[in-house]
Amino acid sequence: EVRLVESGGGLVQPGGSLRLSCAASGFTFSNYAMSWVRQAPGKGLEWVSAISSGGSRTNYVDSVKGRFTISRDNAKNTLYLQMNSLLPEDTAVYYCAKYLTSGQLYGLGYNRGQGTQVTVSS
Repeated sequence: EVRLVESGGGLVQPGGSLRLSCAASGFTFSNYAMSWVRQAPGKGLEWVSAISSGGSRTNYVDSVKGRFTISRDNAKNTLYLQMNSLLPEDTAVYYCAKYLTSGQLYGLGYNRGQGTQVTVSS
């Protein structure tokens, strides 16, 4: 059974940083591209970033380019999202998700976890 557990969210001031983690189990993590998606209050799911199975290729939504960095440690079955220069509009529940292929770099993905809340406010 695919299991994804997000952590690392919290309350941060504008301009601050957070590092999200996603612990994966139940599948061969290194075989699949992964993504981060988010859902702001009252809005639908938004794709944020994706990374290929080996970690060599990444993709970002324009609103986070230059501020967020996606990475993965296949030895630890863990996906990360380093978020810098956070803005109030980044406030959302963040989810990691699994793609069905090794190279997909866009889309909401599948098997989302429970999410972790990120709140950017002064």
